[in-house]
Amino acid sequence: MTDAPKQQDTNAYYGMAVASFMISLGAVAAAVLYMNVDVWVRAFLGIALLYLVTSSFTLAKVIRDRQEVGQLVSRVDQARLDKILAEHDPFKTP
Repeated sequence: MTDAPKQQDTNAYYGMAVASFMISLGAVAAAVLYMNVDVWVRAFLGIALLYLVTSSFTLAKVIRDRQEVGQLVSRVDQARLDKILAEHDPFKTP
């Protein structure tokens, strides 16, 4: 059975993704905080921002989980095929 190469992200890529997320979240939070509107509007936008962040994490996790299940099914199918090919003898008489 052949294993597909596993993708490894570099530490720099991981750091850049975390920094980008933190900067964008901080920028939007600061914009909501310093907006020239009533407190209830800022509170509403703050809750909306938190909901958007949690929904994004949930969506990313669901997509990743679905992809991992697909890879697992593919590996099981590949193992079955490898077993059948290993046991097959084309010169064996029935």
